[in-house]
Amino acid sequence: MIKIISSVSDTRAEVFTATEKKVDVSNTVSEILARVKNEGDKALFDYCEKFDKVKLDSLAVTKEEIEEAFNQVEPRFLEVIEKASKNIKEFHSRQKREGFEIKRKNGVIIGQKIIPIERAGLYVPGGTASYPSTVLMDAIPAKIAGCEEVVMVTPPDKNGKVNPYILCVAKVAGVDKIFKVGGAQAIGALSYGTETIPKVDKIVGPGNAFVAEAKKQVFGLVSIDMIAGPSEIMVVADGNNNAKHIAADLLSQAEHDKMASAVLVTDSYDFALKVSQQLEEQIEKLERKEIARASIDNNGKIFVAENIEKAIEIANAIAPEHLEICLDNPMQYLDKIKHAGSVFLGKNCPEALGDYLAGTNHTLPTSGTARFSSPLSVDDFIKKTQYIYYDKDALEEVAKDVDYFAKKEGLTAHAKSAMVRFED
Repeated sequence: MIKIISSVSDTRAEVFTATEKKVDVSNTVSEILARVKNEGDKALFDYCEKFDKVKLDSLAVTKEEIEEAFNQVEPRFLEVIEKASKNIKEFHSRQKREGFEIKRKNGVIIGQKIIPIERAGLYVPGGTASYPSTVLMDAIPAKIAGCEEVVMVTPPDKNGKVNPYILCVAKVAGVDKIFKVGGAQAIGALSYGTETIPKVDKIVGPGNAFVAEAKKQVFGLVSIDMIAGPSEIMVVADGNNNAKHIAADLLSQAEHDKMASAVLVTDSYDFALKVSQQLEEQIEKLERKEIARASIDNNGKIFVAENIEKAIEIANAIAPEHLEICLDNPMQYLDKIKHAGSVFLGKNCPEALGDYLAGTNHTLPTSGTARFSSPLSVDDFIKKTQYIYYDKDALEEVAKDVDYFAKKEGLTAHAKSAMVRFED
């Protein structure tokens, strides 16, 4: 049963606390990465046989397999992903930025170019944690940014096949190449490159502890999106709400995994009791009730705050991944929210809208990192290069200033490089 707490300080540890012990997989991951680096495809085939229980003839997904996937899925699914894709493109297209150039009268030009990352790698989990929606969220911003190639890796099933829903979404989202490999070995393949899988510049996408550790270890060789922690939701709701709705919203995150955290902050103890009762009733009806039960019992909490203003203060202190503001006048609180991955405003805006259809991204900062980081966006797939042009007269105007500044730092070669051009 969820814990109801009548007082709360503004500490993240008190609100979001995943109690399940973490297993150290760093040594295992290091070994896997080293073998992929040294043996390439051979290591991938061996690990696929060991972990996925299938012996593959080829790592690459063929056009025929993609066509077969479209024949397997129901037309309704294709309609929905087209609608979702349209909304995601509309939202993320607004994020595309332009470079700039400044021309001064004395012959100086300075500017900044926006350059897409050449090759992006998408990791897509398989098995019970198979999320076609994440393919849309990761691939579409990369394509809008202008990445030349988007490469996807995902583990095969015991028959050597990839989830057909994932293949269909990948095609709709514009993924260029798909390979049947998962786990830390897939991250290694994207980082080092193999005979079959090309080396990428950035890896994005969620995964288990082995995938997260692998991303951590290859960071620097390639860029990564983030090291995501367990999923979180915080709901701010007054007593003038439907407890059934709020409980359903909390469970939408609790069913992700046993370490997920679902937290309600309300100004009404009576409402807290009603939500607690609804949680107990609804959990029993869930297909993933064992997971949701562990999440709610271990990490779920309801805090009773003095008032809604205090609840907003708590939300800012915690910086949750998902924040629902279930109030009659939610827009008046929007500017008061300083730290949250994604904000859902009003009583008819469940977090699931952001997961699937609204168009905003669902790859969000967790574990309080919303204090300084952002949702996945087009910005994650671009880099900025600055440039400078001075003609000789322009350099002569400032050469002595460069000389003076460089010598203050004891860097006489820096100083010389500016002055040498005027010695003759």
